[in-house]
Amino acid sequence: MAMAGLYRRMLPSPPAIDFASSEGKQLFLEAIQGGTMEGFYRLISYFQTQSEPAYCGLASLSMVLNALAIDPGRKWKGPWRWFDESMLDCCEPLEKVKEKGISFGKLVCLAHCAGAKVEAFRTNQSTIDDFRKYIIRCSASEDCHVISSYHRGAFKQTGTGHFSPIGGYHAGRDMALILDVARFKYPPHWVPLTLLWEAMDRVDDATGQRRGFVLVSRPHREPGLLYTLSCKHENWVGIAKYLLDEVPKIVKSKDFKDFGEVLTVLFTSLPSNFGEFVKWVAEVRRREDGDHSLSQEEKGRLALKEEVLRQVQETLLFKHVVTFLSSVNSCCRSMSVLVHKNELPDIAEKVCCQGARILAGKFDSSERFYCRETCVKCLKANSDKPVTLVSGTVVNGSIEQEVDVLVPSSQIGGCGCGCGPSNCIGIYPAGNDILTVLILALPKETWSGIRDEKLSRQILGLVTTENLPTLLQEEVLHLRRQLHILRRCQENKVDEDLAAPSI
Repeated sequence: MAMAGLYRRMLPSPPAIDFASSEGKQLFLEAIQGGTMEGFYRLISYFQTQSEPAYCGLASLSMVLNALAIDPGRKWKGPWRWFDESMLDCCEPLEKVKEKGISFGKLVCLAHCAGAKVEAFRTNQSTIDDFRKYIIRCSASEDCHVISSYHRGAFKQTGTGHFSPIGGYHAGRDMALILDVARFKYPPHWVPLTLLWEAMDRVDDATGQRRGFVLVSRPHREPGLLYTLSCKHENWVGIAKYLLDEVPKIVKSKDFKDFGEVLTVLFTSLPSNFGEFVKWVAEVRRREDGDHSLSQEEKGRLALKEEVLRQVQETLLFKHVVTFLSSVNSCCRSMSVLVHKNELPDIAEKVCCQGARILAGKFDSSERFYCRETCVKCLKANSDKPVTLVSGTVVNGSIEQEVDVLVPSSQIGGCGCGCGPSNCIGIYPAGNDILTVLILALPKETWSGIRDEKLSRQILGLVTTENLPTLLQEEVLHLRRQLHILRRCQENKVDEDLAAPSI
């Protein structure tokens, strides 16, 4: 028996004009001639329909990220790296987004975490004239795109809050083209820009704040090559608060005599789940037909990761951290997580499970993944240097999956084929280098409370970033930006909670 349901909606016109109508086509041709449809071609190439009723924000963002050719740095399915709604699981669990949608602030956070350059404006932070200038600028370029957060009621459409990208602008009639990601409901349509501003200039009942628009463009550099911060764990807010708020207080409150004492106090006070907050980014590969050969792209990405790791390990700060970790008592609960990470067989199981989640598109899922067996080996082909490969068989229910992870290394000596795990200890990102980079990424004012002048000068000499090699400096600045973004997300979580954009 056929089930009742909804099949599309009639687009209220006026005020909107259907993109495919005769009038809509004429507007399109005139806008092309006016030079304000350049951004359209990239967007239309990656135009998608939101896969869930409340995924309008995720669909809009993944569409724009793909149009800007921003590499997510992790695989979607098969061998392909590609932004999909299911991969935008940072800042808010997908299950919550599916139920309630996503707020304006959380969408901005997501765009930052995905590696884009973002400028966000609520209507009470901008003007309609500024909005028009931004629309014209992005419509005349392929380098930036506008995502609008608006209320459908202004256009006599059913539904309330909604996100969609702006596909172009007609200067003569002052109209914007909305590429509606709810394509099952309404087609792309032209609307008067003044009316679009009114639709954005409405208070979101869920947050008590006005809607607005987001400018998304490519960053000047790629996201972190080797390190990233994860806000998927439910306690990330507490960890970010500890690093940005509590650490400066601790530094100011105690009379430290040497740097080892500073490290002891700071890191023995770390939240117990700190190990889930800082991640190192490895190259996850799907094993296909037993072929372990590396593509030139994979070799290039791995070489950059290894260079960053080498630069970390050459800092004087790294040597202090290694000395500190070697003296840590294994019964220290908060530090045992980091010390434990220095055992490659243990990390192999974890990264293989993470890789399997990524390949299955279930990175934020509560489903249980466990690794039945792991193997650490070194690959060497022709004249290429050896590459550390972690392989595992990951089980998820009745499904088994073979996963390969390329592990960056910076060993001093050689590593022949077939070496065992014990020979590879310390040649991959572990607790010591992660802590080193995180200390470098803390704001400089973190250390302003050190009372002993000699110690203060020593710490500032250890944590200064101005003289770091370019790759490492950019990596540190990336993490620092992420910390700043997490602070903003933390503030949004308090001020906004969750918005509920719906179709």
